[in-house]
Amino acid sequence: MKIIRTVKAMQLEADGLRMAGKHIGFVPTMGALHAGHLSLIHCAKEEADVVVVSIFVNPTQFGPAEDLDAYPRDFKRDEALVAGAGADFIFYPAVEEMYPEPYHTIVSVDTLTEKLCGASRPGHFAGVTTVVTKLFNAVKPHVAVFGQKDYQQVAVIRRMVVDLNMDVEVVSAPIVREADGLAMSSRNAYLSPGEREDALALSSALEEAERMILSGVRDTGRLWEAIESRVMKKASARIDYIAMVDPDTLEAVESVGQRILIALAVFVGKTRLIDNRLIES
Repeated sequence: MKIIRTVKAMQLEADGLRMAGKHIGFVPTMGALHAGHLSLIHCAKEEADVVVVSIFVNPTQFGPAEDLDAYPRDFKRDEALVAGAGADFIFYPAVEEMYPEPYHTIVSVDTLTEKLCGASRPGHFAGVTTVVTKLFNAVKPHVAVFGQKDYQQVAVIRRMVVDLNMDVEVVSAPIVREADGLAMSSRNAYLSPGEREDALALSSALEEAERMILSGVRDTGRLWEAIESRVMKKASARIDYIAMVDPDTLEAVESVGQRILIALAVFVGKTRLIDNRLIES
């Protein structure tokens, strides 16, 4: 496995792979890897001949009060995990490499970014779409794999790819969960033992909502109340949002149709966790 640290070197490598007829798969990450990330690498290996994993903690998607400085970083551990998962390259640029001074250009997507996490994290998705565009320009992938846990992020990137005529296929891989149901996240490391237990309310609330829908409940107000009740029983939990939306437009719906996305963002202690479930009734 090869580690590449500059945009130019990554572009030259990608050009050579493309000229050799290789299909490039790409998994963008911010490091602090876990089994969820490794599942994305495995998915990329099924889709492509060569897999590139980027590790870059992107400062432009963090708000002023968010955890950029505290975000976990352990490159040696991540390197070993990526190698063990069978990836071929790590693209590991410095901040100065990705954002040379002066820097005046951003890429933003309207409408889809104004809801859910976009409403409570202003500027977050502009940071995401800007860095993903830059990573695509460096890695030149044929296919890029993202996790469904960040459902809105995948929807936004898909919209960007279509709108800007990017020659990249965006693949969404299923959420990977701990044995007790908690969605895997790098931020789970911030949780105390008590908070870790309280965090299970997210997945259990989504499971309860799915049971209600499959038993015939169609009123999203009833579903909202059931989710709120389950989450708020946990002492360390504070709801950011509960959303019941159309999976394609992310617009709120008042009743359950054939498909619905239920998405949650909950602060457990100081840690903001997200989870979702796509339900087809």
